[in-house]
Amino acid sequence: MKVIALLFILISTFGSGCTTKDSPKHFSDGINASKSTVSVSKNQSQIEDFSTFFENFNDDRIFQLKRISFPIYAIVGNPDDEGLAPMQEVIEKQDWEYLDLSYDSTYVSRDYDQYLQRVRFTSDSAIVELRGIDNGIYANYYFKQNNGKWFLVGIEDTSF
Repeated sequence: MKVIALLFILISTFGSGCTTKDSPKHFSDGINASKSTVSVSKNQSQIEDFSTFFENFNDDRIFQLKRISFPIYAIVGNPDDEGLAPMQEVIEKQDWEYLDLSYDSTYVSRDYDQYLQRVRFTSDSAIVELRGIDNGIYANYYFKQNNGKWFLVGIEDTSF
């Protein structure tokens, strides 16, 4: 029941407002999002560009640890359940394993573990979606801005 509630909260938080009349930005040849920095009101600092953040997040382990909201909640497939029913897992900082979400366009055409990566944006959040091609890969990484900086705040990996 907790898993369903957490999944509902994640989808509600990040799913609302994700559809706009503009098409979503896709990562097919790496990061194609805008490289500009947006200026905001005098009371706030500049908002960090997601592309720059994402490159640093993937390349620098120390930066990555600083930009995860620990403890982080993850929805994963239960390995003890034959159907890999989703379950909630809490990951503490000391248990975190380095994550590289870098994407290369050859990932869609390689022989094994083919997948697409897409990033959906709302005003203050981004979802990095990994979708396998006939192989069961299915993962979402939820990022949210806090004081103009991007942080990883949730994971859903129900790949089988």
